[in-house]
Amino acid sequence: MTHKNHHPRPIRHHLDEATLLAYSAGTLPEAFNLIVATHLSLCDRCRADAHAYDAVGGALLDAETSDVSRECLERTLALLDVTASEPVKTAAEGTLPAPLQDYVGGDLDSIRWRPIGMGVKQAILPTSKAATARLLFIPAGAAMPDHSHHGTELTLVLKGAFQDEDGYFARGDIEIADSDVQHIPVADIHEDCICLAVTDAPLRFTRLMPRLLQKFVRI
Repeated sequence: MTHKNHHPRPIRHHLDEATLLAYSAGTLPEAFNLIVATHLSLCDRCRADAHAYDAVGGALLDAETSDVSRECLERTLALLDVTASEPVKTAAEGTLPAPLQDYVGGDLDSIRWRPIGMGVKQAILPTSKAATARLLFIPAGAAMPDHSHHGTELTLVLKGAFQDEDGYFARGDIEIADSDVQHIPVADIHEDCICLAVTDAPLRFTRLMPRLLQKFVRI
């Protein structure tokens, strides 16, 4: 099923608590920091949660791993609830939000795409070797090859939308896939889809041709 959006659609797929905590603690690889920062620039809810974790610093982590009173833990959680409810300003112009524009030096017209087959194109972004960040262009109605994951893959929609076994993902939505997830993302037929995807391990393709291409196009 596909959807044609005439008005901005609320973000329905968010970052999980573990990723936000790791982002606030500064323990994520550079590529994952980039996609989290980009999602936060689009998503009021996750940005408010991230500010909440920043506000209490390491207090919550310390409370979970050390011998502290229940009262102390409850005060920490209460602080998270209060901070997360504060209004958050949005700031994102163009197709690529500000964190991405800083990486590529502009908006979509600054991207140097490389074809990887079946109309799909990618642009690998310069990040540390611990994880890979890439922009993906998927033509309207086209599908990515069927794949699962050796590690974790986060995919953030920047333009258009795609659908797979886990639901429908439009601008601002982020999908979290691990080794238990096998899927075939298909772009909405009404518009080309552009995503930011990060992985900490190569994808695991089920068909021969993508596996043969994998070492040449770094997917």
